[in-house]
Amino acid sequence: MKFIERSRSVITDKEDMEQLTVLKNFPVFFGCVDSRPEEDLFADMIWYIDRETGVIQLSELIPLEVLYQKQHVDGCGPTWESYYNSFASFISEQMPCQVVEIGGGQGRLAELTTSKLHNAHWTIVEPNPTYGGSSRIKVVSAFFDDNFVYKDSLDTIVFSQVLEHAYNPQAFINKIASLLPFSGKLIFAYPNLELWVRNKYTNALNFEHTMLLTDYHVDYLLEKNRFKIIKKMLYQDHSIFYVVEKNEHKTEIQMPPSKYSEYKDIFMDFVNYYALTVEKLNKMINSVDGPIYLFGAHIFSQYLLCFGLNQTRIKSILDNSKTKQGRRLYGTRFSVESPHILKEQDEPIVILKTGIYNEEIKKDILENINPRVVFWE
Repeated sequence: MKFIERSRSVITDKEDMEQLTVLKNFPVFFGCVDSRPEEDLFADMIWYIDRETGVIQLSELIPLEVLYQKQHVDGCGPTWESYYNSFASFISEQMPCQVVEIGGGQGRLAELTTSKLHNAHWTIVEPNPTYGGSSRIKVVSAFFDDNFVYKDSLDTIVFSQVLEHAYNPQAFINKIASLLPFSGKLIFAYPNLELWVRNKYTNALNFEHTMLLTDYHVDYLLEKNRFKIIKKMLYQDHSIFYVVEKNEHKTEIQMPPSKYSEYKDIFMDFVNYYALTVEKLNKMINSVDGPIYLFGAHIFSQYLLCFGLNQTRIKSILDNSKTKQGRRLYGTRFSVESPHILKEQDEPIVILKTGIYNEEIKKDILENINPRVVFWE
């Protein structure tokens, strides 16, 4: 596997970068597979900070065909359903007609929004589509990159949780601007990465989310690429919703003040937290005799294991997604099972570090499966 080198700042394109830490031997894919463990690939996460802006970013990137070899996100559960409904309503307020959605996944956002907008026609651009489309929703199997061409008319581009995956966010936003007509709108949802890192959510920074590029710098990149922010809304502790409009005239803008010291501190606090948390969990694991499970067939479990969580006592990984159950979490030896296997057990232990999803997972297990489950958070 040949890495994609990124030695320059994603904001300034300068090489004034300072290495912060190296997180060793992480799996390069976050999904579940049917292949043998011997086929899995691992790489180091090498994190740098841009001294001028404070943006934190990986210096060695995984080739896209490896990183996104299969669709692994299905957005199941009440948190995601509430999010999709809220974002669909937010989009609908703008009354788009000809829409291109970048990275439409399983089509849930497209279905919800077109059900509210009966005159809207929607095109999903997705490299690994698992959704077949409908009479008003077309699916194009492709990466949205410099080579992407769209010849039909459009007035709106939409994406949900995509910009944080871009290896070059400046080029990504510029490509969108090149496709939109003047006064065309870009409507998108972006994770509240600063809050996620402060709250120690492991899905904030990884081989897919390769930058601590917060909305503070996203605003700058939008203005730099002729977009005027029409509406910006915080959605719970989850995301930030944007409506921006392409301007005909480019305006001069200033680089915002650096976040170097602030972002360096919260990032190193994040790293140190997981080193101490795994040390604490291992002591707890060694002090009990009962069955122990790990929840989340995704980056949540991979982070803990790569930080040195004692695997010898873990029975399996639990996940609510039916597309993951019965398969193996990439980079581990563990098969994925439904949390319903906890039903008849006496005080089984579940290690739960799934960020914003913790409470809904606990509630579901305690109320619908087994009230005797003990959670280690």
